[in-house]
Amino acid sequence: MLIKQRRLQKGWSQEQLSQFSGLSVRTIQRIERGQKPSLESLKSLAAVFEISIAELQLSDTAALHSDSAVISDEQQKVEKKVQAIKGFYSSLVTYVIVIAALFVVNILTNPHYIWAVWPALGWGIGIVIHGLNAFQLVNLFGPQWEKKQIEKRLGRK
Repeated sequence: MLIKQRRLQKGWSQEQLSQFSGLSVRTIQRIERGQKPSLESLKSLAAVFEISIAELQLSDTAALHSDSAVISDEQQKVEKKVQAIKGFYSSLVTYVIVIAALFVVNILTNPHYIWAVWPALGWGIGIVIHGLNAFQLVNLFGPQWEKKQIEKRLGRK
């Protein structure tokens, strides 16, 4: 269904759609993944989007026969990029917290030798590489590389 597209057009999160429709977040997730909604769920969603149930169902059928699959692919690519950036920020926060804790332990146990620099440098290199990949500044093993490798192994190049 185009529930996800309609939700994103309105700028709503799944939680907001859940509140507006009275459906659970889990139900919305299932519907957005392609599970067929019940009639009650359809009624709630149609009311929230201010369209009829028939329009909601027709938009699903029209999506299968139109070029909205291209939009869907674009959305998937963008979502993948956003997930990569989110993963980088998550790793960065973890890095900062753990390295700060290591420096505290280092200072408390042996202030004459700062050994916490070594894990900070090692892990820091990994964080930098993760950031470069997430923001696609350096794309050593990105989609282009994968495509070339596939073509090479299929004997097309």
